[in-house]
Amino acid sequence: MLQPSDRAPGLALGEGVELPDSAELGANVVIHSGVRLGEGVRIQDGAIVGKPVALGPRSTAAGGRQDALVLDDGATVCAGAVLVAGASIGPDAVVGDQAHVRERALVGPGSVIGRGSAVDNDVTVGERVRVQTGCYLTAFSTVEDDVFVAPGVTLTNDHTMGRHGPDHRLRGATLRRACRVGGGAVLVPGVEVGEEAYVAAGAVVIGDVAPRSVVMGVPARHVREVGDEDLLERFA
Repeated sequence: MLQPSDRAPGLALGEGVELPDSAELGANVVIHSGVRLGEGVRIQDGAIVGKPVALGPRSTAAGGRQDALVLDDGATVCAGAVLVAGASIGPDAVVGDQAHVRERALVGPGSVIGRGSAVDNDVTVGERVRVQTGCYLTAFSTVEDDVFVAPGVTLTNDHTMGRHGPDHRLRGATLRRACRVGGGAVLVPGVEVGEEAYVAAGAVVIGDVAPRSVVMGVPARHVREVGDEDLLERFA
């Protein structure tokens, strides 16, 4: 049950929530029971943290027990964002305005989830990842360290588009270390984008992309290799 708190205007707290003195809270924030807050966290206006899982009657997502939501030291939840119970946000990570992070998702240290982007259940986002505005990271995807995901990128995980039995296994995308995915690109279920690969804007990726490969088009095709001058180590 939520109770009002005088710590910030309109703040509502679930039972047992402990607020560090160093936490910065905006107006009309909701923090549900089971949320663990680190030192120096920032939660801006209208954010909802630890929202209970709500699944549709035909959903095949895992339900049952809901784990605690963790906001580690220095994490920021921006205005209007919704974080579902069981997610974990690493130190100094940022979840942007109106973004949505679902249960069992992990956002690693120093990573940024852009405005209005969605991180689905059972997604792992590594360290220093930059996910821009309006992206969808579908369930069961893995995004390794230092990946760049441009605005409007969509990852998918279901070839059948919902017409499958209960034993069907959904397969998200795998984005390997330091790869880059351009604006509006679409990745079909189960594809892997290799380390330091480059997917051009608007590409539709229907097969694995080799490390350091540059692909573009519909469907995406290899056009060249990423040069040494463009590798992440040159900019670290």
